[in-house]
Amino acid sequence: MTPEPFRRKDLLSIRELSAGEILFLLDQTDSFREVNERDIKKVPTLRGKTIVNLFFEASTRTRASFEIAGKRLSADVINLSASTSSAKKGETLRDTARNIEAMATDVLVVRHSASGAAHYLGRELRCSVVNAGDGCHEHPTQALLDLYTIREHKKDFRGLNVSIVGDIAHSRVARSDIAGLIKLGAGVTICGPSPMLPAEAGCLGARVTTRVEEAIEGADVLIALRIQLERGAGAAFPGNREYATTYGITRKRLRGAKRDILIMHPGPINRGVEMSPDVADGPFSVILEQVGYGVASRMAILYLLAGRKPEEAIPASPPGLEEGSRTPASAPLRRTEDALAR
Repeated sequence: MTPEPFRRKDLLSIRELSAGEILFLLDQTDSFREVNERDIKKVPTLRGKTIVNLFFEASTRTRASFEIAGKRLSADVINLSASTSSAKKGETLRDTARNIEAMATDVLVVRHSASGAAHYLGRELRCSVVNAGDGCHEHPTQALLDLYTIREHKKDFRGLNVSIVGDIAHSRVARSDIAGLIKLGAGVTICGPSPMLPAEAGCLGARVTTRVEEAIEGADVLIALRIQLERGAGAAFPGNREYATTYGITRKRLRGAKRDILIMHPGPINRGVEMSPDVADGPFSVILEQVGYGVASRMAILYLLAGRKPEEAIPASPPGLEEGSRTPASAPLRRTEDALAR
């Protein structure tokens, strides 16, 4: 696979990207990682550009890393949350975003609880839009930093076995990770209680199991996910103790793992539930590396979007019709977008 230049107006989904575009974004991350290792972690690359982080959901890592990424590129960075925006007064998402764009914004980074919200804004706005997580749909920038972390340790994706354990059904990270890994040639296994496996599991291209021991055996990379109680997982959640006993990643369970297995987690971690503290802080864990690489990855994304020429930008595909997608157009996403437009 050969890297292909990224010339899109927005970054909304991993599924709409080609393998070459993903590799190009990973290669660009290398350059900005070097900036983060300097004594003075700042370059004038985006001086005069304006980046607005519009978050309708709580976030620590994603919001902070986008803010740090923008400031290290010398951009003007504004942070807005739902609690301080006019959405509290009844303003629609479209009106909020268009008012922000009218202030000569170059890049809008948006996180929203509705699947399809970022795609909707990508079609409505002239400025670039970055999807920082939309409902249960996708989280492309998390997937890119996950892929970068894996490549740093494993070098090549072809032939890798990656297992993702946890609440797959409600995880936008899982959907983005699966799409990216399969495009790059890795094999993916998803594991969790039956009610936490997505209805479209057979269409994702991943192997499915409900036994965590089976997911661990032979895995080169193990990604644990938290239970997404805020997205309705509570109805299927057996309780912390039962989940930890059956699916928690522990040192004992890792006895059957490869000696060079990588342990990953997108955060936040519920210690003692999806993994034990000695695993989270243990020798196989690269969780804090993921966080660090996230800044460099998001610097690369902001640089490519804010520095683009409008006439070169490629418009996004409608959600569910992304290049390489193995699933049909998603009716729930379209209904969400219709609701956002009203």
